[in-house]
Amino acid sequence: MKKKEEYKELEAEMFHYDEWITNVNPEDIKIEIEQLLNYCEFTIVNFTEHFFPVKGYTAVWLLAESHLAVHTFPDKYKTYLQISSCNNDKLQLLKQKLTSL
Repeated sequence: MKKKEEYKELEAEMFHYDEWITNVNPEDIKIEIEQLLNYCEFTIVNFTEHFFPVKGYTAVWLLAESHLAVHTFPDKYKTYLQISSCNNDKLQLLKQKLTSL
C-alpha cells in the first residue's frame, strides 16, 4: 500500500552549503552521495549526470527538498559539491556526514 502524501506548508526560506571534496571518481561519488542523501532522509525525485568528452563529470540530484549538484575537476583532484535545501535539519546532518567523505 502506497503511503498517502500530505502537503506540508513551509516557510519561504532556503539553506545552502558548498564544499570541495577530494574524490573525483564519478562512480564513487554517485554511490557515496546517494547513500548520504538517503541517510539524511532527503527524498530523491530525479537524477541526471553528464560525462564530459575528455575529463570531468557533473551530476544533479533533484530533491523534494531542492537539489544537490557535483562538478569534478580531475586535473586538480577535487570536486565541487553544492546543495540547496528548504530543510535545514537535513542539511545540517548532511554537512556533519560530509566530513567523513
